[in-house]
Amino acid sequence: MDPLTLFGALAVGAMLVFYALEARSAWFVLAFAGACLASSAYGFLQGAWPFGVVELVWSFIAARRWWLRQLDDRAG
Repeated sequence: MDPLTLFGALAVGAMLVFYALEARSAWFVLAFAGACLASSAYGFLQGAWPFGVVELVWSFIAARRWWLRQLDDRAG
């Protein structure tokens, strides 16, 4: 397994784990956003730019969800 494939497998695996743990803490939502960024980087590096774009969008969505959850936690 070459280093780029290993990086991609770890990034997508981290996405799966952090997504499953999101209900436990807002920090897992932020970690999911970071894993999406890593998956996006993998997609672009591997040459699958549509995958990279979709994962980049998901990272922004997850970061926004983290931000809104932080605001809700402070208000409530």
